[in-house]
Amino acid sequence: MENLKGHVIIVTGGAAGIGGALTSVLVARGASVVAVDINEEAGKKKVEENSSKIVFLKGDVSKESVAQEAVELAIAKFGKLTGLVNNAHASRQKPLLELTQEDWSLSFGTGFNATLNFMKAAYQELKKNQGSVVNFGSGAALNGQIGQASYAAAKEAIRGLSRVAANEWGKDKIRVNVVSPLAMTEGVVKWKESSPAQYDEIAKHIPLGHFGDPKDDIAPVVAFLLSDDSQYMTGQTLMADGGDIKLR
Repeated sequence: MENLKGHVIIVTGGAAGIGGALTSVLVARGASVVAVDINEEAGKKKVEENSSKIVFLKGDVSKESVAQEAVELAIAKFGKLTGLVNNAHASRQKPLLELTQEDWSLSFGTGFNATLNFMKAAYQELKKNQGSVVNFGSGAALNGQIGQASYAAAKEAIRGLSRVAANEWGKDKIRVNVVSPLAMTEGVVKWKESSPAQYDEIAKHIPLGHFGDPKDDIAPVVAFLLSDDSQYMTGQTLMADGGDIKLR
């Protein structure tokens, strides 16, 4: 399947985890990808998968200048930009009253602010190409998961931003949607080890019976939202979570 042939997409956090899986799947479907990540070693390995279709940008997504640099790199390397995936997000899990200003700044800086800055930087190119933005939400935010206050707040801010952008940018034929995944990433593996009871409680309530695979279960949903197959969808949150949460 090459439903993304000719597309050029920026993926933040695109070197490893869900982002790394996204990069691989998008390229397999015909796209060229600018993978933005702070993990240089993982970034170099990702480029080795397909050096003609993947370019790596080492950068901290919380810095506004990195967003502009990514857009410029996409144009310089591939001639255009048709899609943006705001996947990167770092946070610390603590009880609400123990979160410091630094903790809040980390989550909003790498999550909400990064999403906003990359969207603003990409806007003109996406307008030219009637492009698509895919932002990331979280079931932890929708459920108000204990210990996830800074992460949940940033994720819900991203969903609010995405709905407004969908309305404001619809006239420009730019689509903005949100994916909320439940995936067995390296972070989830660590969380399972540190909070086994919480993990078991969530896992047993997933109708499809398992945490999703980033490459097989999550990336295809993102690819769909970036492709022309979803040309009449915007402002939506898609739950790629095995049926765990059913939005009304």
